[in-house]
Amino acid sequence: MTTAVDDAAARMSAFIRDPYPTLARIREAGAVSVVEFGEGLPVYLVTRYQDVRAALMDPRFGQDVRRSQAIASGRGSGLTLGSEVVHMLNSDPPDHTRLRRQIQGVFTRRRVDRMRPLVERIAGGLLDGLRGRETADLVTDFAFPLPIMIICELLGFPPEDMQAFRTWSTAILTQGGDMTFQQATTELNAYLRELMKARRAAPREDILTDLVRASDAGELTEQEVFSMVFLLLIGGHETTVNLLGTATLALLHHPDQLAWLRENPAAMPVAIDEFLRYESPVSMATLRFTNADVMVDDVEIPADELVLLSLGAANRDPARFTDPDRLILDRGDPGHLAFGQGLHRCLGSFLGKLESEVALTGLLERFTRIELAAAEETLPWRNTIMLRGLESLPVSLDG
Repeated sequence: MTTAVDDAAARMSAFIRDPYPTLARIREAGAVSVVEFGEGLPVYLVTRYQDVRAALMDPRFGQDVRRSQAIASGRGSGLTLGSEVVHMLNSDPPDHTRLRRQIQGVFTRRRVDRMRPLVERIAGGLLDGLRGRETADLVTDFAFPLPIMIICELLGFPPEDMQAFRTWSTAILTQGGDMTFQQATTELNAYLRELMKARRAAPREDILTDLVRASDAGELTEQEVFSMVFLLLIGGHETTVNLLGTATLALLHHPDQLAWLRENPAAMPVAIDEFLRYESPVSMATLRFTNADVMVDDVEIPADELVLLSLGAANRDPARFTDPDRLILDRGDPGHLAFGQGLHRCLGSFLGKLESEVALTGLLERFTRIELAAAEETLPWRNTIMLRGLESLPVSLDG
């Protein structure tokens, strides 16, 4: 006999594989829905483009993780929303302003443009390693190592430790796996503590040295350095890993668009925006709460309620994008919300787009044939509603 638990697990599995039909039904049903998060905790879900965009820029939707946890705890759910360590994604001004100021100069468009030779060198080396192989996993062999090697270079971390970073990241951001959230954060913090000690003894020209100096000057606490590095390390690769995997799969699903892109390689920057819209790598914005009563369309969300903003649903909203469930690379509409908007717009958006542009351009230049080397239904997706990405993408390649 099938139990309710089995039914719920099957529904979640189907949602993880293809969330868009469910998100479309929710979006069509009304401006705001109430869903259960974790162990019965009610959360308001916003799915329409105009409402999500407005909420992303509205200061009445706060992000301070301590307040979110207090609201959750007050409901008696016993649910821990995650680490209460404050970083840029889960804080409000003035903490957010102070923290972002420490790092934002590294990721300006001008600074990122100067990183192109580094990105091309790393991407080229990884692609060369795929030549001559009958099959390759574009996630584990290419999409994952590319951004993690780049962020490790910027932070000054040993690239040989990148698999440990992937393990910690997976445990922190997704459900299940071989390591718990607590174990991952404990191991990552211990690792960072040793590197900080090494930087104090022998400073380098890297981001970690700059953060250690800020800590020693009293501008950051040691825990804030940990959380900043955690955010850069994990946020600095998750978006690109997910985007490269889903973009490649989307091209395989749309051979006409793959052919068009091969014929128009200079259009890759425009295509990247469409990939971001079509499969938003971060499918749900960071958990928010209302610090006042807020009207969303014709629905009032009372103060002190938790709120999720669905970037994936907003980017497939037919009220904003024509034929939104089709990949149209020359759509020429960069209005997606994949990087958020307003105060918390993704700091690494320029770097993520550069990495993706270089990586996909190189992939199409080197290989004249790219075909899926596994049954579609066996492809494993990240087991989380917050991110949209593949864990593996086996392909066969011909150069």
